[in-house]
Order: sequence, then structure tokens, then C-alpha cells
Amino acid sequence: MTASVVLLGLAVRTLPIGTSYAVWTGIGSVGTAILGIILFHDPTSFWRLFFLCGIIVCITGLFVVSKT
Repeated sequence: MTASVVLLGLAVRTLPIGTSYAVWTGIGSVGTAILGIILFHDPTSFWRLFFLCGIIVCITGLFVVSKT
């Protein structure tokens, strides 16, 4: 958790705070969902994976747009 907050602090130096926080929470959400699937055998369906991929695409888009 500490490393995560430190990395967020580093990201804020070059990206706007709104983008940094959105990327930070998005990565946390996707990571938690993937760990739930792997470690706790949460149900995996096409739509669940589809929308997780959608979050990843949106996070990437925010990052790319903020860097330009």
C-alpha cells in the first residue's frame, strides 16, 4: 500500500491529479478483480472480462491523452 501511494505521488509530478488518481484507482480495481478470479475463484464470464478490458483501455487512453 505504501509503495502504491508513493508511486501515485511520483505520477502527480508529471500528470494532472485527476488523471493520476483515475489511473491509480482503475489499476487497483482491475487488479482486485483479477486476484479475486485467480485466488478466490470468483465467477468469470465473457462480460466481466470484456468490461475489465474496457477499464484497461480507458486507463491507457487517459494516460496517453494526458501525456500530449
